[in-house]
Amino acid sequence: QVQLVESGGGLVQAGGSLRLSCAASGRTFSSYYMGWFRQAPGKEREFVATISWSLLRRYYADSVKGRFTISRDNAKNTVYLQMNSLKPEDTAVYYCAADRNELRAAQGPAYWGQGTQVTVSS
Repeated sequence: QVQLVESGGGLVQAGGSLRLSCAASGRTFSSYYMGWFRQAPGKEREFVATISWSLLRRYYADSVKGRFTISRDNAKNTVYLQMNSLKPEDTAVYYCAADRNELRAAQGPAYWGQGTQVTVSS
């Protein structure tokens, strides 16, 4: 089992940057595919990005491609989401997620964090 705790959310102006972190418990962190999702008010939760345990495969939603970067440090049991050129439409609660299966990590991960709020003002 994996427990996930996000941090790094906050209020930022449009065009600014934030870096989210997700600390994972457990000794098998490196075997999990990690992902970020977000949920805006009144909308369904949506996929943002995933990264493989080997760091070789990273996938992004079209809406964040070129602006967001997912990374991980297996030695620190931590996954990051660097968000640049933020837009008001990026405002959402951002969730960290994990799964041993790459497809499930992007569609319906088994493990979720509690979420961290990101608000982008115009």
